[in-house]
Order: sequence, then C-alpha cells, then structure tokens
Amino acid sequence: MNVIRIIRGCTLALTFVSCGNRPSVPHGEIARVRDFIRTSWDTSVQYNPVDSQSLIGLPRPYTVPSVSQTFQELYYWDTYFTNEGLVRDGCLDLAKNNTENMLYLVDRYGYMPNGSRTWYLNRSQPPFLCMMVDRVFEETGDRKWLAGAFATLQKEYDFWMTQRITPVGLNCYSSSADDELKQEFVTTGGQRLGTDFRNRGLSDAEILRLGAHFAAEAESGWDFNPRFERRCEDFCPVDLNANLYFYETLFARYALLTGDTVAAETWKKRAEKRRGLINRYCLGEDGVYYDYDFVNDRRSTVVSGAVFSLLYAGIPDAEQARTLVEKALGRLEFEYGIAVCEDKPYEYDYQWSYPNTWPPVVYLAIRGLDTYGYGEDARRIAEKYVAMVVKTFGETRNLWEKYNVREGNINVSNEYDMPTMLGWSAGTFIYASDYLDGKIDNQSKH
Repeated sequence: MNVIRIIRGCTLALTFVSCGNRPSVPHGEIARVRDFIRTSWDTSVQYNPVDSQSLIGLPRPYTVPSVSQTFQELYYWDTYFTNEGLVRDGCLDLAKNNTENMLYLVDRYGYMPNGSRTWYLNRSQPPFLCMMVDRVFEETGDRKWLAGAFATLQKEYDFWMTQRITPVGLNCYSSSADDELKQEFVTTGGQRLGTDFRNRGLSDAEILRLGAHFAAEAESGWDFNPRFERRCEDFCPVDLNANLYFYETLFARYALLTGDTVAAETWKKRAEKRRGLINRYCLGEDGVYYDYDFVNDRRSTVVSGAVFSLLYAGIPDAEQARTLVEKALGRLEFEYGIAVCEDKPYEYDYQWSYPNTWPPVVYLAIRGLDTYGYGEDARRIAEKYVAMVVKTFGETRNLWEKYNVREGNINVSNEYDMPTMLGWSAGTFIYASDYLDGKIDNQSKH
C-alpha cells in the first residue's frame, strides 16, 4: 500500500493583483507544492514484469497517475503530462521507462491500449506516444534509440489510419467493444450522467449503438463531455487530428535524421493534407475550430479547450491563430483558468465541461498560446493554474484530478468520487511554474 509523504505547513493565503484579477503566489508556496511532488514521485512507481490476472506485465518500472488506490496501472495519455514533470524534476530515467513500456505495448498489441489492464484492450486513448519519444530524444540525443522507437511509432500510426479513419480522411475515436461491453457502457454512462438510457424507448440495436459511442468517448479521454452529443464515433475530434498532424510533422523530421529524404517528403505531404482537411471541415465561419460530425456533415456547437491542441501542434497560420485566440479564449477563460468547455446549458452534468478544468487542457493552452507568441495570455493561464493548485494544496494537502475554474477549489462536477492525483496534475504544475520562471522556450519547438 502506498503512503503519501505529506509536506506539512500552514494554510496558504493567496493575494490577487489588480491586473486582470491575476493571482500572485509567493515562490515559497510554489516550492512547497514542488517539494511535495518531488518527494511523492516514488510512491507512484510500480513494477510488474509479468502478466498477472488482469494486469499486463511491463518490462520496466512505471508511474501510475494516483498515489491513492485509484488508477493503479499505466495509463496512456496521462503519462505524457506526467513525463513532462518527471523530466523537469530530474527523473529522466523514469520518464524513459514509461515511454519504453508503451513502445513495448505497441509492439505487443499493434496499438497503445487505454492502460495496462486487459479490460482496456478494447480501445486506445489520445495519441501522445510520439511526443513522449520526442521529449526523451530532446534530452538524450540518442539517434539509435530514436530509430528503434520510430519504427514502433509507425505501427501505432498505422492503427489510427486503418482502424480509426473516416470517409472524409480525418480520424475518429472508436473501440473494439463486443455487445456485452457495449451494454455495460450504456449502464455506466447512465449512472455517471444520472439517467437510465434503457428507459428511453430505444431498440436493442440503438442501445448497442449508444454503447459503442460511449466506448469511443472513453477512448477520447474526455469521458464524458458535451462535444460529441453522445455520438462520439460520428465525430472527427479536433484534438485527435491535431495530435496525428504532430505525429506526421515529427515523422518527417525523424526521416530526415535517418537520411531518408523521400520518406521525409511523404510525411510532410501527409501533414499538409491533414492541415487542409482540418481547415476544411473543422474551421467554423467564426474562426473557431469545432469537432466535425462527418455523418451529418456539420460541426459541433460546443467551443472546447480541445482547440488549444491545434496551437500546440502548430496547425493554424498566424491569422487563423489570432482569430482563434480572440474568439475562443474569452469563452473558456475564467477566474482560475481554462474550462474544458464553454459555459452554456447542457443536457447533462458532464465532468469534462464547465465549470471544470483538467490539467492536460491547461498544459496544452499554455504551450499552444506561447508557441504562437501569445505569451501574456499563456502566462496569465499559468499563473491562475499555479494559484489554484497552491490554494487547494493549502486546504487539502493534496493534488487533484480536476478543479473548479470559478471557485478555485475542488467543488467540481463529478461522475465518480474524485481521486487525488499526482500524474498530470503534478506534471502541469511543474511545467506551469517553470514557464513562469522563464525556463521554457516553446517558440523554438516549431
């Protein structure tokens, strides 16, 4: 059983400066949270080299997202943000272990599962493995290691391009869930959203279709949210396609490093094709990017924090980025940072919606805004996240999975009992505090 080693101290008090209600947090209070994170990393480490019941064996030690008893396996997209914190905290070897374990899983299964449990083998999660590899390579410069990883990354890319491709050429989320599991997803989805979908007069076929959509939404990592209208398989998500664009641009660079100029040009063309398709199908007349419903040839009506993935990946041109920031940021930014979806009436109380903020969206917003030269906005978002985490740490002596952007606390919309969190909450805190200290240059990455 893991024990959290708590750094004790007095209740933290935050002060606010007048400029845009921006929080000013003393360095000592930030350092207290950083110390807690640094001394807690080892409690999140597991090592299970052989398969055991539902747990999939992994060749190297790895981190789990929570130091409580929740989420005690390796998870896919969580780990990208965790790795950022590990690298910045001097734990490169552990970040590399996480990455190599995922490469192992791709070699074993042909894709990266949602997590290292057999019950997660029916789906993946948002693709970030290429960016994890790139982060390790950025630190080590090991071209031999990169060449081996590149071959495996192309296997994962092939999974997305064969199992998750739509008629319009963009990608979607889905799953390989059987009928029994789809039924379970309908039950779980109803419980988490506070309703019983079986009392809606749906046919057996419609119930199974709904279950398939819920399973796809679980693959999106945003389970559950208003973006996809409970029809996730019908949408081309902007963030998924932004990540795959990032893969293609990195693949072009890796091909050049290996001396394969023909392959590099092919990857570059694939990236440009995807950029064109994203602009064609996802870019609204208002200059905001929306998830595209390819079944009904229409865009979602929800502005979400997923748009920052486009800036993170480098997709918009300068004018498109200016309009996007101008139109979307004001609809998503609140007292304590970025809400994952805009504040508007929704049918259900989704946890991936207002008033919740989730650390990965904060990370992508800071990095994406700064990449395009919106450093003032990025800094403001970073300050708000740091202030919120410091405030709640002072109140609870812990980090959490998600936060309330209106109140700066953990009074959040929940679909289950919210766990304490190290993982992406810690990684994003480390990234944001380092950014505020001037230790990060995002504009050199594109």
